[in-house]
Amino acid sequence: MANPFVHIELQTKDPEKAKKFYSGLFDWKLEEIPGMDYTMVNVGDGTGGGMMKKTDPGIPDNWMPYVLVDDVAASTTKALGLGATLCKDIAEVPGMGWFSVITDPTGATFGLWQPKAGM
Repeated sequence: MANPFVHIELQTKDPEKAKKFYSGLFDWKLEEIPGMDYTMVNVGDGTGGGMMKKTDPGIPDNWMPYVLVDDVAASTTKALGLGATLCKDIAEVPGMGWFSVITDPTGATFGLWQPKAGM
């Protein structure tokens, strides 16, 4: 597997302001996900993503990239063995797949993403 970036997610204190800004600037198409307080971002060509209200007010607003992996558990374990720290253990996005969030040894944070089979 090539491990490309497959999703980029904005965590912000003001999702409505962010939606207005980014859709106005880039003409991105936004789709609200019912029951999840999450907005999918369709950028057309290229890697899309999502927007959500950040859950920790102590962190600054940020864009987080997610990298595609075959096995999120194995990749998370491998990253920890290479000196990463775990920010969020493996969690499921129902019907879509699984992710974890790690910080590399230089301090950069990113997610690992394993889609559900057939996705």
